[in-house]
Amino acid sequence: MSNQRVLIVGGGGGIGSAVARRLVADGQSVFLAGRDEGRLAAAAADTQAATATVDATDFAAVDAVADQAAEALGGLTGIVCCAGSLLLKPAHLTSAEEWQATLAANLTTAFACVRAAGRLLKADGGSVVLVSSAAARIGLANHEAIAAAKAGIIGLVRSAAATYSRPKIRFNAVAPGLVKTPLASGITSNDLATKASVGMHPLGRLGEPEDVARAITFLLDPANDWVTGQVLGVDGGLADLKARSG
Repeated sequence: MSNQRVLIVGGGGGIGSAVARRLVADGQSVFLAGRDEGRLAAAAADTQAATATVDATDFAAVDAVADQAAEALGGLTGIVCCAGSLLLKPAHLTSAEEWQATLAANLTTAFACVRAAGRLLKADGGSVVLVSSAAARIGLANHEAIAAAKAGIIGLVRSAAATYSRPKIRFNAVAPGLVKTPLASGITSNDLATKASVGMHPLGRLGEPEDVARAITFLLDPANDWVTGQVLGVDGGLADLKARSG
């Protein structure tokens, strides 16, 4: 890649900060936005990137931070949305407030980034990468709300890829399995839950943020500019393979 200028929404999280580190190590420019000022500061310490706090569920706020990033970087070539949440509950125990919060944190944030990209990247094209989930591609118990929100991202990616194909804006998504990030600490901090989760992934381990970051930077790379409307499973085989027993 050369002269990439990328806004990462959710840039203080495990995957977002890993993407930032990879891009900066390759000599690219990044701008980090997110709701947690402390995590943004930690990510910025690793990358020397400019940062801004944002409520990514607010369309106007995302528009404003995208404009800020474009001004700081001299334009944008890409946007990555890593904002999200994780709710593991069966539908009958999920409250209306939890449902709305899950949609907002995962699907609304992604849609806000698509809106900003359609406005800011239409002159020169670029790449937008969203984060779906293996849970949107395979039936997993107690994932109803998060699976629905992440499945919405798949539909969003494919429609946006068609809408913005003429101005050469590419839209793709990654669909991770369970990744060892702060967001997943409720699972990964429990030995029994971790062992069960590892057993569901045919490659026999949980994901690392860098596993997903490599896929995201691949999709951002203009050398891969014939890839659009795709959902790339980065999940150790979870969504497509049956793990061997024993």
